[in-house]
Amino acid sequence: MIDLTKLEHYKGTGNKPADFDVYWDTALAELDALPLEYNLEEIDFKSNVARAYHLWFTSLDGAQIHAQLLTPKEKIGKKFKGLLQFHGYHGDSGDWVDKIGAVAEGFVVAALDARGQGGLSEDNTITSGGVLKGLIIRGMEEGPDNLYFKRVFLDCAHLAKILMSLEYVDETRIFAQGASQGGALTVACAALVPQIKKIIATYPFLCDYRKAFNLGAQLSAFEEIPYWFQFRDPLHQREDEIFKTLSYIDLQHLAPRIKAEVVWVMGLQDEVVPPETQLSAYNNISSKKQLLTLPEYGHEYLPKVSDDLQGFFE
Repeated sequence: MIDLTKLEHYKGTGNKPADFDVYWDTALAELDALPLEYNLEEIDFKSNVARAYHLWFTSLDGAQIHAQLLTPKEKIGKKFKGLLQFHGYHGDSGDWVDKIGAVAEGFVVAALDARGQGGLSEDNTITSGGVLKGLIIRGMEEGPDNLYFKRVFLDCAHLAKILMSLEYVDETRIFAQGASQGGALTVACAALVPQIKKIIATYPFLCDYRKAFNLGAQLSAFEEIPYWFQFRDPLHQREDEIFKTLSYIDLQHLAPRIKAEVVWVMGLQDEVVPPETQLSAYNNISSKKQLLTLPEYGHEYLPKVSDDLQGFFE
């Protein structure tokens, strides 16, 4: 188990590129210039409290992106809280019925299918580089502008803007949550959409790639990075270039942009997403924040946390 006292000031091993903020400001300006268009398809959903819809929008690069949208049944003339939900690596937005409780508590829920993973969203990232073992490296060999996760982060921001635009959503009360990759997308979304009010991020992925690599990433969620070096660059001649490219999608550098109140949850035995990597981002957050740690738990279900945080999204 790690000693948190030795890491309370740790802010990561990666150097922030000089043009990092320009990189993301340019991308956000392009997103703002895109018409806020989407399609809703209501499904036959048996619920006393909720209506359910497929939500589709076209991303900046033309990919068709899907999300589940669930709303209270009676919404004319009302304003509800908005809740963004993001799923784990390779998964999807989950079962519709899982969102009913949040709807019953007065939320409009938007749950993203991350492009090219288990859900309905498509990915049209074109790359000639290696793609095996994971998506961090997808598009990496062509440089920062082709990174898969740049596109996903912007998809998250795009969905947040759609949610905020709905006439029955209170744009001043937008919240976000997710675990693992979902936690990472929660953090990224809050960094790119500063209007988000509060987030709960559970053991977020995609922080401090070099630290994860140095810790021995072959057995962690970052395994694709050493795998890429093993087969594409065994002499590590491109190591500095690769880690500089990945730094554009490293949450340690996006974290300072967050304005939301943050609850960050981690198990101190986590070997899938090491706590050291997570703290590189958490320690760079300057907004109001709270770190919840479970010393006996790893990258798994964390009991009692949901009960303890009930009512946080107000």
